[in-house]
Amino acid sequence: MAVCVPIENPLIWRWQALAWAISREAHSNGFVAFLNNNETTYPNGPFPNRLFVGSKRVVSFSNVAGIDAFRTLEKAHRDEPSFMVGYFGYDLKNQLEVLSSRNSTRLELPDVYFVEPEWVIDFTTDNTVVVRGAGNIDQLLKGIAAHDSAQALSTPKKTPVSVQCRVTPTEYQAAVRQIKEHIVAGDVYELNYCIEFFADQAQLNPLATYQALNERSPMPFSNFIKLGDKYIIGASPERFLKKEASRLVTQPIKGTIRRGQTPDEDALLRNQLINSEKERAENLMIVDLVRNDLARSAVTGSVRVDELFGIYGFRQVYQMISTVSATLRDSVSWADALRQAFPMGSMTGAPKIRAMQLIDELEVSRRGVYSGAIGFVTPEGDFDFNVVIRTLLYDARQQYASFSVGSAITYDADPAQEWEECLLKASAIRQVLES
Repeated sequence: MAVCVPIENPLIWRWQALAWAISREAHSNGFVAFLNNNETTYPNGPFPNRLFVGSKRVVSFSNVAGIDAFRTLEKAHRDEPSFMVGYFGYDLKNQLEVLSSRNSTRLELPDVYFVEPEWVIDFTTDNTVVVRGAGNIDQLLKGIAAHDSAQALSTPKKTPVSVQCRVTPTEYQAAVRQIKEHIVAGDVYELNYCIEFFADQAQLNPLATYQALNERSPMPFSNFIKLGDKYIIGASPERFLKKEASRLVTQPIKGTIRRGQTPDEDALLRNQLINSEKERAENLMIVDLVRNDLARSAVTGSVRVDELFGIYGFRQVYQMISTVSATLRDSVSWADALRQAFPMGSMTGAPKIRAMQLIDELEVSRRGVYSGAIGFVTPEGDFDFNVVIRTLLYDARQQYASFSVGSAITYDADPAQEWEECLLKASAIRQVLES
């Protein structure tokens, strides 16, 4: 059942509803997922502003011999069509190809997690919310209205968080040179190399941290997920894959430059990104890769590049974004469309399988949720998923925080410049943690 409810202050109510959900689920060690588009415009639309609360049903991905996570989710959805929300972690690649992951992780998040939520709350643009759920909606609304969100959003005095990088600048640049040797040898022609930043003894207020990141870096595919005492706090600018009816859309990002301090400098930097042969070459390589990924699920001849080298401005950076679309074949399920494009080509390199092999050899941290995809599936089988980048992973019990960044390495990559690009991409989360 869906009920439309008028709201006097929708933005304030949105944060109050999220704070209420976290408090409610804290008592049951439960699940909350919040998708937030920050009222940004984006080609083919950003995430909806949508809150998922509770776990009416948790999808089991264990003891399913020979069936990968995507088809397991498809079966759960087919058995009981409903909203599903959650994430696919990067290491699901090992279910899809003959690959492995040698690095360990401290975060202990499952490789995949999806629930059918108890409540789905949509925050619309006309001072209303749409509430879906089988419970007492009046009681739900009264609970949200009565909740004091000030405490949830307050940040108590704490010891400063010290952020460290898993690799030194020297180690990073040596790895970039090693990747370039692989390119010369013909193993790959582009590889997305990532590094982890982390903080021990990090005493964070997850909701206040998310709000601070959201204010500093408002993105179209922002998310906040509470999974027991673990949190996924994201400010992603990138879409992995969207399905609407029979139309598939993927929007790889390759090409990043900082914003300027003045209008003139800003325009100069934007023009520099537009005309960068290196960034255009990187973007085009990944466009070719994702075209191939979509072709595996598409009607023959329907794959098209809707926009090539689009430049979009965010608060911290300009990004070069391309849009590729296709028509889904009738014989291919929505889950197989996801499966056959996963993980996002912008986070691997090309050729894809060889790139993922080298990633595991060269990187010193397990990616886990990072480089995966967060999103939702509707009862009708439509979906929208982001790429998990610019995202903080936090274990409140261990007081351990981790986030990763990366860049595309090509033959003409300069190791020092790639290091600076990684620092730029890490800056928003570092500033939130260290301030």
